[in-house]
Amino acid sequence: MNKNYYAILMAGGVGSRFWPVSTQDFPKQFHDMLGTGDTLIQKTFHRLADLIPKENIFILTNERYNDLVLEQLPEVTQRQVVLEPAMRNTAPCILYASLKIQKENPNAVMIVAPSDHWIEDEQTFSKNVKQAFDYCTNNNALMTLGIQPTFPNTGYGYIEFDKTSTSDIKSVNQFREKPDYETAKSFINQGNFLWNAGIFMWSVKSVVEAFKNNQPELFKLFESGMSAYNSDEEVRFIKENYPKAENISVDYAIMEKSNNVFVIAAEFDWNDLGTWGSLYDKLNKDKSDNAVVNARTLTDEATGNMIRTKKNKIAVIDGLKDYIIVDEDDILLIFPKSKEQDIKKVLQNVKHKFGEQYG
Repeated sequence: MNKNYYAILMAGGVGSRFWPVSTQDFPKQFHDMLGTGDTLIQKTFHRLADLIPKENIFILTNERYNDLVLEQLPEVTQRQVVLEPAMRNTAPCILYASLKIQKENPNAVMIVAPSDHWIEDEQTFSKNVKQAFDYCTNNNALMTLGIQPTFPNTGYGYIEFDKTSTSDIKSVNQFREKPDYETAKSFINQGNFLWNAGIFMWSVKSVVEAFKNNQPELFKLFESGMSAYNSDEEVRFIKENYPKAENISVDYAIMEKSNNVFVIAAEFDWNDLGTWGSLYDKLNKDKSDNAVVNARTLTDEATGNMIRTKKNKIAVIDGLKDYIIVDEDDILLIFPKSKEQDIKKVLQNVKHKFGEQYG
């Protein structure tokens, strides 16, 4: 394997739209959401390890999840777990990890990958990432993998690329915010728009330079700790300085401001597993079109439901259509799939009425 290949595996999110399974103390990336025997972070780590040396995969997460990471990924050492002492969105943590990697290997090229994506064709994933790595090794480029849209989805941002290009690697014209339905339809009709999957590739030199040029204050804050990185002084420096960082995404911080951004249209199936509905879409269905994880079910006039319980629990469901039914410890959620975007609000109401321990 190429010793210059690195990965930053993003595993700090809470995943509140998967409540009540995903909570602040035990978020979705540490759960076996699909009933496969592996948690989402385990699946992602092993997918990356097909191309990247295991010791070069860094796990970026909140400090409260340190023990969970080490428990679920026994191949990983503490050196590889990069801990955020505060939640500051994706730009600060990516810059922090990039500077650590640069100090270790200034010739590194890396992928930034969320821990909660579902990718079935892992060989093609590796092929597309290798294609991006080859380009980034020889060019000053910020790369992203875009997903070919299959319908006018209003839940994703979009990437507009140069339609005149005949290369697989296309120049990005601009990033577009999550659109309304009519705008999403127009994007698809134009033919040069991809879903923004939040998967990035670049050389460590290029990404650090992008932060230096576009986010000078943020860069100065983290660059001042170069002598501490990868040493016993790092924890003290980060605890003192990380909370001072601006709360900003990597898209806003560098991708939308740079003129050396390129995209590859991914050739693999992809799902971001952001909601119960997206999980339902990914799972196999029974004869009544119900998606079932762990449960043993007896259904009558129950169709289109997302059902998840503890292993082998019997669930008897009659007369429900297109519902999310989740039994987790002392919480039972029975909720229309059509209102799944309101689960965050429901979670806040539950915490307010019954206590923070339920979120």
